Amino acid sequence: MTANEDVLGMIADNNIKFIRLQFVDVLGIVKNVAIPAAQMKKALDVGISFDGSSIEGFARIQESDMVLKPDPETFRILPWKADEGKIAGIVCDVCLPDGTPFHGCPRYVLTRAITEAEKMGYVMNTGPELEFFLFEKEDGIPTTTPHDSGGYFDFPPVDLAEDIRRDIVIALEEMEFEIEASHHEVACGQHEIDFKYSDALTTADRVVIFKYVTKTIATNKNLHATFIPKPVFGTSGSGMHINTSLFNKNNENVFFDPDDDHGISDTARYFIGGLLTHIKAVTAITNPLVNSYKRLVSGYEAPVYITWSWANRSSLIRVPAARGSGTRIELRSPDPSCNPYLAFAAILASGLDGVKNKIDPGEPIEENIYEMDFHEIADAGIDTLPTSLSLALDYLESDEVVRSALGEHAYTAFMRVAAAEWEEYRVQVHQWELDRYLQLF
Repeated sequence: MTANEDVLGMIADNNIKFIRLQFVDVLGIVKNVAIPAAQMKKALDVGISFDGSSIEGFARIQESDMVLKPDPETFRILPWKADEGKIAGIVCDVCLPDGTPFHGCPRYVLTRAITEAEKMGYVMNTGPELEFFLFEKEDGIPTTTPHDSGGYFDFPPVDLAEDIRRDIVIALEEMEFEIEASHHEVACGQHEIDFKYSDALTTADRVVIFKYVTKTIATNKNLHATFIPKPVFGTSGSGMHINTSLFNKNNENVFFDPDDDHGISDTARYFIGGLLTHIKAVTAITNPLVNSYKRLVSGYEAPVYITWSWANRSSLIRVPAARGSGTRIELRSPDPSCNPYLAFAAILASGLDGVKNKIDPGEPIEENIYEMDFHEIADAGIDTLPTSLSLALDYLESDEVVRSALGEHAYTAFMRVAAAEWEEYRVQVHQWELDRYLQLF
């Protein structure tokens, strides 16, 4: 455990001049307040006040006073220098002036879900696989021109971003990430960096830091890193597959059963059943943009069908081959635009509902669903994910388990923002419509 005194000691020993107090809004967008090192003791002891009414999904203007309370465990020295000298970052919880948690804080939403899991004797571990694009800039403005023409697992000279990925990995390792792999992805300019799994709260913090570091290093190279799901039509989109497992208080993986023919427990099966049952509502959280549903289409390896399998990558959920402590499930639909705190909370609540109610996930589907025709899919009773943000929000509205996991404040704020985005998109006249209809009608 990192104590307040440890943080203050690291600040002094490393001659840190400024600390960025970091948190996220309901969309998962990183916000920060920079304070001089002399104010850090106050921040750790009582917090730093800020105006919550200016943050998306937080407070109304008449209830705007809020407090940032840093979590000492998340203190990291940032691996680059600003003009003012060395700087550090620390993730904060958002609290009310009396010190109680703000229920609309995404980090609190996940913390509350974790507490519910602990009451059942479980700890949730997650390991996300984040994909992103590197695009060229023109006069300082991002384009959708890929930085290179490489493909899956390519290497130089086709992969021009090897050095950039290396710089990102080195920066993350300096911030105590354990990186497992980095490589070029399928599309031109697309990349993936994987870091080791950890408990859900630590992992969510790291997702936020990962995005921030990646964007910063890309900017320093005069490139633009983007985590939007489908930036270019006709090519693969970016996903954030989420590997999930449950451990007990003895640090044993409860998804593993050595006596089962496939090596997985009933708890794992019930967790899958709960996740499949609530996945349409969960999709609104894990795929929160209009653009997210441009990725969730057949033909680009993104999952569309609500099924589970052992190794079949056309299924929504698969169980990778590792067993023992590595036994886990992989949810393949989320994308990296999601708020990781809300996404992990929704996944955990859905899975635990399956465990509580012993929801049977049915038999795994081992056939390549992408090669099945409409009648075969219908005969197999295979359902599909929502095809638009609007439909996903309808499912979220009617799902009490996922709504409860978010809490009333976060749910209401998320629905308001997402519904407004859908409405703004719906009424736009897009270039595709003009190209298709202008001369025809």
